[in-house]
Amino acid sequence: MIDYLIGVDGGGTNTRVRLAGRDGAELATGRSGASGLVHGIDKAWRAVEEAAAMAFAAIGIDTIPRHACAIGLGMAGVHNKEWAAAFRSANPGYAALALDTDGFSTLMGAHGGRPGAIVAIGTGSVGEALREDGTRVEVGGWGFPSGDEAGGAWMGLRAIAHVQQVLDGRAEGGALARDVIAACGGGRDAIQVWLGKASQTDYASLARFVVEHGALDPVAGAILEQAGREVATMARALDPRETLPLSLCGGLGDTLRLYLPAETLARCSPPHGDSALGALRMIELHLKDTPA
Repeated sequence: MIDYLIGVDGGGTNTRVRLAGRDGAELATGRSGASGLVHGIDKAWRAVEEAAAMAFAAIGIDTIPRHACAIGLGMAGVHNKEWAAAFRSANPGYAALALDTDGFSTLMGAHGGRPGAIVAIGTGSVGEALREDGTRVEVGGWGFPSGDEAGGAWMGLRAIAHVQQVLDGRAEGGALARDVIAACGGGRDAIQVWLGKASQTDYASLARFVVEHGALDPVAGAILEQAGREVATMARALDPRETLPLSLCGGLGDTLRLYLPAETLARCSPPHGDSALGALRMIELHLKDTPA
């Protein structure tokens, strides 16, 4: 018997959980570190379980009652079908499971399952739309470093590339270069070591300097302006007729509103809910469609 529903937003930097009763009423939330599948299947499940355990602890339950839980998961990295299959196979005992991309769970949360479009910008980026005829469309989401345009890791990659030119004397540095150099160890040798170990999450950690200095540092400003154009391009590909409601989501969504072309900004409206709420909707629909 299923007594609890769990909605999971599993990203490249953070994992967020919403815990609800069988009736869908929210009971608690939890949070942990990265669970994007690129970091490994075991690590992803550990992060999910840590966030879920935090939510259960908040309502006085010390151990996750997996046999009584149905879990919906919107996870970064599900585009890789091998990773997705391995993640499903590693289910530690949840009674029911619905798995999709974090882009789809964000879409479900933003528009409550109704037609609409989102561009989600966090560690990575992806665009999703549900059109009026029921067609589902996705753009981006190819992953770092080849894709994820406008995402935090994409920004960080450009910031560290700028630092390399500054240290070589090929470019003049300002506040952005100063702070990134300090964050990565303080000099050429330390940065070489940092580059040898850096993950997608590490690159994304540098995006905060791009955002912080966007107004005054010309390189930071140019990165953000390019990010805004990338978001606009994704939005147009999702909905060429521009008839669907559009929401910017994810940790960098609000920040990038300032750098959108005016015509894209005019179409934007706030999301109704987040990715974890969308994942709850996913598992509710899964249970409804699955015979008892």
